[in-house]
Amino acid sequence: MRTSPGHERGVRLLLVLLALGSVASACGGSPRRGTPTAAGQPPSTAGAPLTLTTAVSSSTTPASTPQTPASTSTTPSSSAASSRTTTTTTTTSTAAPSTPSVGSGAFVGTVATVAASDLPFSWRPGCPVGPSQLRLLHLSYWGFDSQSHVGTMVVSAAVTADVLKVFARLFAQRFPIRQMQPVDAFHGSDPDSMAADNTSGFNCRNAVASGAPHWSAHAYGEAIDVDTVENPYVDGSTVMPPAGAAYVNRTASRPGMAVPGGQLVEAFASVGWQWGGRWSSPDYQHFSKSGG
Repeated sequence: MRTSPGHERGVRLLLVLLALGSVASACGGSPRRGTPTAAGQPPSTAGAPLTLTTAVSSSTTPASTPQTPASTSTTPSSSAASSRTTTTTTTTSTAAPSTPSVGSGAFVGTVATVAASDLPFSWRPGCPVGPSQLRLLHLSYWGFDSQSHVGTMVVSAAVTADVLKVFARLFAQRFPIRQMQPVDAFHGSDPDSMAADNTSGFNCRNAVASGAPHWSAHAYGEAIDVDTVENPYVDGSTVMPPAGAAYVNRTASRPGMAVPGGQLVEAFASVGWQWGGRWSSPDYQHFSKSGG
C-alpha cells in the first residue's frame, strides 16, 4: 500500500529514536573492568598487577653459640588463574656445630673448706696439717675417653692458686687424666690409688724413701700424683704400681706420660713446682711445691 510523505517521515523518526535508545543502553549498562560488580565481590583480575606475599620464620640459638651460615629456600606456590598471587616462603635457621672444636669448653675450678669427717681415711690426729689448712677442689679434666669430666682433689690451702692454674692449663691443652678422686675413695691406700691410675693430692702418710721415716709432701697437701700407671715410681726392679711396668721405657711418649718438656711437666714448672721424674729413683707421677 502507498503511504503519504508525512507518514514516512514519522516512521523514519521512530526508527532513529529506537536505535538511539539501544545504543544508550549498551554504553551505560555494563560495569567497568576491575570495579566490583556487587558489594563484597572481588574485582576482575584481567590485567591486575602481580602480588607477592612473603612469610618468614626464624629460629636461632643463644648468642653465645657459634653460628653456621643461614640456609634459605624459596618455594613458589601454585598460582590460581583467578588471583595471579605468588607466595614466597623463606626459612632461616642457625645452629651450633655438631662437633666442638679442640680445646673448647669452660674450665671448672672451685675451692671449698673441708672437715675431718670429709677425710675419714687420709687424715688423723697427729698429721702435720689439720683439716682447716686443707681445701677441696673441683677441677675439670679431659679423660682418656676424650670427654670432659670434673674431679675432686684435696690440697693445702696455700697451694690452691697454683693447682688451679696448672689444671686449667692442662684442660686447655686436653692433656688426658684417667680419674681424679681423693685417696679416701681408696680408704687412704696409696698402692690402691696408684693401681687405679688415680690423680690425687693430700694423704697423711710417710714418704716412700730409704732412711728414717718422715712425712711425705703429700702429708702437707703440697704434692700431687698424676696418671700413676702411665707415670710409675721406679726404684731398681721395683715398679709402683705394677701395671706401670709397661711405661718404664720412656723413650716413646704416649698419652698421659710426664716427659721433659711435655705438657704435664711444663704445666707444673710454670708455677714453680718440681718433678720427681728427675730423681735417681724416678717418681714420674710426683709433682711437689717443695721438691720433696
